[in-house]
Amino acid sequence: MRNLLKDKKLSIHLPKWISLPGGEFFMGYDRGRDDERPVHLVSVDPFDMGIYTITNREYLSFLNQTNELFPPSIQDPIFSHPNQPVVSVSWENAMSYCRWLSALTERIYRLPTEAEWEWASRQMKKEKLYPWGDQDPLKIRLYNEGWQDRRPQIVGQQPANSFGLFNVGDNVHEWCADWYESNYYKISPKNNPVNHTPTGRKASRGGSWRHQIKVSRCAARSSLDPSFMYSDYGFRIVKQII
Repeated sequence: MRNLLKDKKLSIHLPKWISLPGGEFFMGYDRGRDDERPVHLVSVDPFDMGIYTITNREYLSFLNQTNELFPPSIQDPIFSHPNQPVVSVSWENAMSYCRWLSALTERIYRLPTEAEWEWASRQMKKEKLYPWGDQDPLKIRLYNEGWQDRRPQIVGQQPANSFGLFNVGDNVHEWCADWYESNYYKISPKNNPVNHTPTGRKASRGGSWRHQIKVSRCAARSSLDPSFMYSDYGFRIVKQII
């Protein structure tokens, strides 16, 4: 693995994208935790989103072209399959990847806002509880049999949602652009909201192989210090439409 990271001749693997329409939706969940309230009307512009979370294969392309340190988990056989999501990456690492890809392609790549992520999860369904619908996770085979080997699955093993996105709400927690603020919904603007005010923690969304049921609802929020690297944290990126 170390030798691979030094080989500048390796092919560059780029994420696959899909275009999402913009629109309005009611963000939050009035029967969820306090930080999911109040439910409020939000509008997001169209954007392109990664079909999968960034994989080890894609992240290695970045490492081979930069002087960035590789994540602690990437040499562990449990986490090192090329098509597993890259994990143990901090929010700062994810931002470095976005800057590298932006410079490489002369396009704007970034992390999704919480609003964009929730819109992508809900798929224009106003009261969708989970990315797959309202069915209890305990009645879905994925939650009864998935992740028994205590590692993230290879991306794309579960069906895509109606937008064509895979593993939205499961597999790994996904970093978002926003600074996390539990009361942000009380002051959130309607159009393309994103919290730029530093709070010490960055927002994240989705469930994970370690905590798949607790935070897999579309509206569920989580957060972490942006410098932390956990083996159930990865990221998905968006391409800004100019």
